[in-house]
Amino acid sequence: MNNNIKLINRKHFFKKISKIYFSIITLISFPFSMKIKSMEKNKMLKISKLPKTGPWDTYDPFLFCVHHNDNYPKGNNDMGPNDSLNDREIGNDFSNLNGWSMYHGKNIPGFPRHPHRGFETITIVEKGLIDHSDSLGYSARYGDGDVQWLTAGDGIQHSEMFPLLDTNESNPIDFFQIWINLKSNNKRVNPNFSMFWKNEIPKVIEFDKNKFKIEIELIAGKYKNTKAPNPPSDSWANDKDNFVNIWKINMGSNATWELPKVDLGISRTLYIYNGNGIFINNQEIKSGHMIQLNTNDNILISALDKEVKILLLQARPINEPIVKYGPFVMNTRQEIQEAFNDYNKTSFGDWAWNNDGPVHGREYKKFAIGDN
Repeated sequence: MNNNIKLINRKHFFKKISKIYFSIITLISFPFSMKIKSMEKNKMLKISKLPKTGPWDTYDPFLFCVHHNDNYPKGNNDMGPNDSLNDREIGNDFSNLNGWSMYHGKNIPGFPRHPHRGFETITIVEKGLIDHSDSLGYSARYGDGDVQWLTAGDGIQHSEMFPLLDTNESNPIDFFQIWINLKSNNKRVNPNFSMFWKNEIPKVIEFDKNKFKIEIELIAGKYKNTKAPNPPSDSWANDKDNFVNIWKINMGSNATWELPKVDLGISRTLYIYNGNGIFINNQEIKSGHMIQLNTNDNILISALDKEVKILLLQARPINEPIVKYGPFVMNTRQEIQEAFNDYNKTSFGDWAWNNDGPVHGREYKKFAIGDN
């Protein structure tokens, strides 16, 4: 394990050196500066294609973003898929075979018990159900429009399972999981579990001059005079000066909408994940792409001839060293070693269930209960 940590640290070191080198080149290279100015004029810094599966690129303070969109078949009597599990690597199935994966689940798809330290997970469920259990003593069933915000802080174990309740029809699930970093002085705070139920999450509905509809769902931050639910108190998102916005934007066919400017120095990325695509500055950008945007000007966005769905991640960078190792995100190699040692000693709390991937019954009923 120590050799792996050295490799990760060395990679981080060379990344840092590269950034310094290219910063110097930027200062002395007039043509390169002109290119950056041109990109600023066009309001877009970078356009990249999203991978078909797996996590998307993110920018500080966001560490990870993945879109799970599985069309699970009918459920069996054990709330698993009523289909063959042959040709799948059970326990580590990310195959998307027949349009779905088991992930780390063996009988029921999902992510059985695993630890985290040093960051937060935000799970935004558009469709389907997730059964949550953790070492704080909480259990929950949520989905179909709900959001869970979990501050791992000093350390937590949790499981996220996808029970397939419908035995007559398919069981689709569609959700985002986003990891957002914690500032160094908050990485060892007490863990926290928060639920934002569907009816607590504001949706702003607007119409453009042609009466085409735009809907902005606010998971974090503020849009005009509407605020999202309050994030956990130790979160980077809790300070309004960090301009943390997590929005889901749904634009009707041919709708036009203006994304308002924000302070310089803020990172802002759009992920086009459904529909045909958009226009920005008369440049067409197809669905399945991400766009890193400038923030010092309003940006006019137009949907193509089909409804389009966009995820926006925006925040002031934390700008601190990051050392990642599996489920732990800290600032130094020593802190990663401490995380492993603490987990081996304490398991980050008690596990109250008799298996690593508990599910919470066959009844469709949302809830959240716990000891805290």
